[in-house]
Amino acid sequence: MSPDPATPARRLPPGLVPGLPLTALAPMQDVTDLAFMRVIAHYGAPDYFFTEFFRVHTQSRPERHILRAIDENTTGRPVFAQLIGEDLGHLARTVAELLHHPIAGVDLNLGCPAPKVYKKNVGGGLLREPGRIDEILGALRAAVPGLLTVKMRVGFDDLSSFDHILDLINRHQVDLLSVHGRTVKEMYRSEVRYDAIARAVAAVRCPVLANGNLTSATRAATVLADTRAAGVMIGRHAIRNPWIFRQCREQFAGRPVTPVTLGEVREYIGRLYRETTVPGLAERLHVNKMKKYLNFVGQSVDATGAFLHAMRRTESESALFAVCDAHLLADPGRIFAAEPYPGVIARPNCETPDPAPDGCSLETITA
Repeated sequence: MSPDPATPARRLPPGLVPGLPLTALAPMQDVTDLAFMRVIAHYGAPDYFFTEFFRVHTQSRPERHILRAIDENTTGRPVFAQLIGEDLGHLARTVAELLHHPIAGVDLNLGCPAPKVYKKNVGGGLLREPGRIDEILGALRAAVPGLLTVKMRVGFDDLSSFDHILDLINRHQVDLLSVHGRTVKEMYRSEVRYDAIARAVAAVRCPVLANGNLTSATRAATVLADTRAAGVMIGRHAIRNPWIFRQCREQFAGRPVTPVTLGEVREYIGRLYRETTVPGLAERLHVNKMKKYLNFVGQSVDATGAFLHAMRRTESESALFAVCDAHLLADPGRIFAAEPYPGVIARPNCETPDPAPDGCSLETITA
């Protein structure tokens, strides 16, 4: 189906370059905070940002650190506030609170695959209960005067409810749908079902963003051609390559994609370290957090994984940056690989068996 014309009050914000497919940074717990959004914007912002999810339950209030990503955001790009929860009254209450902040819209998480999330019947767990999704979307559509968006996976353990949920997306007039082409139980192990994303594009009346294993601008363009989606949502590979949104715009416009050098990657790591500095945070804890980002960056540094091997064993700022200098500045003009090297694995990753007690962490990234 072709999208219905949106009312002026619910028209999606324009992209950075009119006429090009949309790009979005996927919501990732412990990643897409204010500091990371600022870093991404420095290298080429996406059209849209999405926050980490606001947890909604009886005692919840919108988390202050997530609100900062909205209230103090100077990137110039729209920020959608993502919610995770299933209590209708508290979802409506949280929406009312968020409407006092400069959000572009409200996004419902129907995809988080962390077991300690879906076992609470929120996030990806809701895909087992289309009837409950119907109620939640109805409550949110009544509470949200502007844009209501959804990020979902194609099912919990199969696609048996996928078409029904797509019907609910239409029934409740969702304004933008992001589809990760794997089931919840597949986490990140399987091939992405881009045919299912194409099915969603054909079925719903709103624009669809394709999500899942979008490793490069070239890959993004191929997925858009195959699915006819309105744009792409990129998560883990934007941690690895924060230039990816700028490169996507170049690719989509038919221009040469600007390569990145190892020297530029070293500058990115330094900027990321500075931006993520928190007063009072112990140096070793900050280094450990940086390692989690660098687990992704290292996938494109060398084919042997030598950088990752050395980086993971550091325990101080000086040691960490000595490793970065040795591997990135010895030949700073060498090209940073656009795709991850085969067999170079980002660990710890989403397969970590013991996620954070209250949901997804940087080690259980949900994009």
